[in-house]
Amino acid sequence: MRLGYLSLVLHAHLPFVRHPEHPAFLEEDWLFEAMTECYLPLIRVLTGLADDAVPCRITFSFSPPLAEMLGDPLLQSRYRRYLEARIELADREVVRTRHDSALQPLAAMYRELFQAASKLFDEYDGNLAAAFRRLQDQGSIEMIACPATHPFLPFVSNEPARRAQLVIAREACHYHFGSSPRGLWLAECGYEPGLEPRIRESGFSYLLLDAHGLLFGDPRPSSGIYAPVRSPEGLVVFGRDLESSRQVWSSKGGYPGDPDYREFYRDLGYDGPYESLRPFLHADGVRRNLGIKYHRISGAGDLGERSLYCRERALAKAAEHARHFVQCRQQQVVSLCPALGQPPVVVSPYDAELFGHWWFEGPQFLDQVIRQTASAQSQLTLASLGDMVEAYPNLACVQPAASSWGEQGYQQVWLNERTQWLYRHQHQAEQDMVALASEFRDTEGPMRRALNQAARELLLAQCSDWSFLISQRTAVPYAMRRFREHINRFRRLRAQILSSSIEENWLATIESQDNLFPRLDYRIFGVPKENQESC
Repeated sequence: MRLGYLSLVLHAHLPFVRHPEHPAFLEEDWLFEAMTECYLPLIRVLTGLADDAVPCRITFSFSPPLAEMLGDPLLQSRYRRYLEARIELADREVVRTRHDSALQPLAAMYRELFQAASKLFDEYDGNLAAAFRRLQDQGSIEMIACPATHPFLPFVSNEPARRAQLVIAREACHYHFGSSPRGLWLAECGYEPGLEPRIRESGFSYLLLDAHGLLFGDPRPSSGIYAPVRSPEGLVVFGRDLESSRQVWSSKGGYPGDPDYREFYRDLGYDGPYESLRPFLHADGVRRNLGIKYHRISGAGDLGERSLYCRERALAKAAEHARHFVQCRQQQVVSLCPALGQPPVVVSPYDAELFGHWWFEGPQFLDQVIRQTASAQSQLTLASLGDMVEAYPNLACVQPAASSWGEQGYQQVWLNERTQWLYRHQHQAEQDMVALASEFRDTEGPMRRALNQAARELLLAQCSDWSFLISQRTAVPYAMRRFREHINRFRRLRAQILSSSIEENWLATIESQDNLFPRLDYRIFGVPKENQESC
């Protein structure tokens, strides 16, 4: 007897890291690593489930910058080059380790992994967004949208700029995946009361918040986080389940920290002989991750003390953890159903990149979770968030509380003593962009191109990754440079627009570099004349 629902939600996002001005760029490897270790393996898992006629229904969101990068011909060609280099490196490793009976099978495993990635990439002509679109069309996934450049939306300072992020998000999802999304993944689950009217106006009917966004709501919902609610503005709101999040996310007790799993932080790029690795490093010759990792976590000691990885043991552990995960969800619904008087829904959202990139065995874990949930013995029904909107027609009215899924649950990850300086520049640019779009309503030629590019530069500056990377002290120089670069480009474009003196050569250069949203119309930032005073 099915007693409740499990709703798995995967959110895929990377910042826009495209640098045609350089033959190779370190941060582009973020994308290539995620494609190899996460997106392609997830496609393989979901396709395999469909081939085996295993019922699968999960929710997926792709941030628009990621979807734009996956469809970009330059990045597709660079990824092919990346895979060719990884296959060559793995070939050399198979030869180098030929006298080591423990290492050579691992080298061969990576060769097979890179070859399989190359084959699957070519099957979709290099466009992975098309692969996910096919899975959506088959019914395996429900695609939802994410604000245009993944901003922390409460920190966007005015309503026209918020509207632009949401409308562009909807249009990008339709363009890349052929769907008109009903649901919205708020970047970082960042929410504050007052966002609902703009979200509703942009065509969305439901969204997902962290648990305390519902649990501290007014009034507190009687079903807690185990049933959706309806906001006063009519949005259906889901809450993140705490237990299933802890089991997967926790750095201390979560599954990915098991000693049998692959160690992410020990890589051949640092362990291998330098001269043999030099052809696979960037032009600066600095050692870096190359995607071949021979060791498992095996305890809390120094990285140099890690034991060798055993793929068979790791996959067995992933299956064991999947069984435990499903059993825990079954226990939840069995205990909750009588108390709630209706089938509970357990909403389990995760960053997609966790599965395969940070947690190498994550795709196999997901595969087993879905197969076991679909089994006849399971008391769970796997369902998307949209399915749950239909399953719960009578919803309690609750005003959600301000919240995020960041550390401490509110905004301090993105607003603190290290990041506060960003927002005065962002907010000024938002006001200036609204003024430009409201003043210049009918333009053509270079002036229109400059206005569209000014909108792109602002959108890129609003990305939440810059403040996150600065807060976490990860890639800080790159994050600061990117933010300043986009703000300065915006200011220079604004000055040229106001003086009617567009530098067309320079404009063409930055159009080729920051080329996302080629269908963008800057007027989305405009305010109707009758509303300009209130804005």
